[in-house]
Amino acid sequence: MTAERCREWRESLGAEALGQLPDDERAALEAHLDGCPECRAELDSLAAVARLMPLADPERFDAAPQPPPELAGRVADAISSERRTARRRRRRRLGFGAGLATATAAAAAVLAIFAIGGGEEGPSQWVAFSSLPRGVKVDAKLEPRPFGTEIHMYVEGVRSGTLCRVTLHGPHGVRMSAGTFRYRYGADQEAVLSSALDMSRASAIAVQVGSRTFVAPVGSGSA
Repeated sequence: MTAERCREWRESLGAEALGQLPDDERAALEAHLDGCPECRAELDSLAAVARLMPLADPERFDAAPQPPPELAGRVADAISSERRTARRRRRRRLGFGAGLATATAAAAAVLAIFAIGGGEEGPSQWVAFSSLPRGVKVDAKLEPRPFGTEIHMYVEGVRSGTLCRVTLHGPHGVRMSAGTFRYRYGADQEAVLSSALDMSRASAIAVQVGSRTFVAPVGSGSA
């Protein structure tokens, strides 16, 4: 008989040893005991203890033992140590996952460079965004690089801490992310990002500022 199967029956052995098992359950248990020597042996040992229980005198029992005063501190220290170990293991797993994600992203960027075409050093280009809300100013400076395009973003007039997401648009619907940054109050603030898309193939640059997205065409003019 398997241990898993016996576990179901052994829950009834104590009640049987004390004579408290209902008749219908006793019949099923006896059928199991006929083919399970392990459960029969356990029932015999429990029955021996049950026969001695009436002889026990409760008045002669000592007071229930109390745990030592320092036990609570030791348990708390053990729990804290286990939590620290679990956090370290979790950080290692997260670090490995982040490293793998970074490596995957880098590999994808390299593949994109070969697929889209690596750029050559050349003149930079300023892009001014129009149709902006009053008081908001967004400009970008694009510079060709061997890896693609380097983008210098300048944002003013939005709430400090606003997340800005930059994307370059290319031919045939290609869109290459250049990354994100958070706007902070302050003059002459500049965010430098990069995209694997060759600047010569870029047709537009999009900036999502908070919940709004602004798009400006990328022309052939240079700074």
